[in-house]
Amino acid sequence: MSLRDIGLALLVVIVWGLNFVAIKWALVDVSPYLLTALRYLGCVIPAIFFIRKPAVSWALLGFYGLTVGVLQFSFLFTAIKLGMPAGLASLVMQMQVFFTMGLAVLFLRERPSWFQIGGALVALVGLAVIGADHLGGAVLMPLLLTLVAAFSWSISNIATKRAGKVDMLGFVVWGSLIPPIPMLILSLIFEGPGAIAALGQISPLAIGSVLFIAYGSTLFGYGSWAILFGRYPASMVVPFALLVPISGFAGGMIFLGETVSGLEIIGSVLIFAGLVVNVFGPRLLTRFRPVGAR
Repeated sequence: MSLRDIGLALLVVIVWGLNFVAIKWALVDVSPYLLTALRYLGCVIPAIFFIRKPAVSWALLGFYGLTVGVLQFSFLFTAIKLGMPAGLASLVMQMQVFFTMGLAVLFLRERPSWFQIGGALVALVGLAVIGADHLGGAVLMPLLLTLVAAFSWSISNIATKRAGKVDMLGFVVWGSLIPPIPMLILSLIFEGPGAIAALGQISPLAIGSVLFIAYGSTLFGYGSWAILFGRYPASMVVPFALLVPISGFAGGMIFLGETVSGLEIIGSVLIFAGLVVNVFGPRLLTRFRPVGAR
């Protein structure tokens, strides 16, 4: 991988980690459902006028938009609004890797390796440690909502897999047509007309955060990620995603003053270790296996 593309991958990782900080800032002035709608309106306009619709059915685009937008981000934004720390959210969302693995077994007939199974078990122990730290506390419900968001993300991953080799930026942009109207309706029902009226007093920080979430995290992030996947094998690109929680934790501590408890550190290390085993385990086994046994 060229130094330029390594720099691009690292920039995407930083943007995706800081995205959780931007969500915290935006939610000060914007309600969760309305923020989800604004996020996807920003993804659609004006990109949809310049990016061609990918060669997939509207049904698949609709299913992707429903799972990744209406479900994933409405649950994630609600969890962060209720007190989920930005850094911890960036890590727990990576549980989507293991949820995706399980769904791939059920619906795509894929067989996980022993490393993937072992990594998932280690990560689940880490998640249990974090959950035990918040058992009965104020962060338990946000933690559960974040897990639901991660599971919704994993469902959208299966939809992406079904799409095959298509322009992923186009897939994201055209799939973004789906969430705005349902989320505006849900906002009116559950958050009330006052949530929309409050946009008249939105702060510059919140406006910048919404723009960052829509254009930085989504269009730049996913667009650049798709470019890297087009240039290099997935095994070379995917490991960079392991740095997102590090960026998220750093952003939470620097910009939000978040602190991390001892059990959260232990649980986070276990989840991160599970992710490393899942991504790098088969490669390390191949490298250290005797030549005659390969």
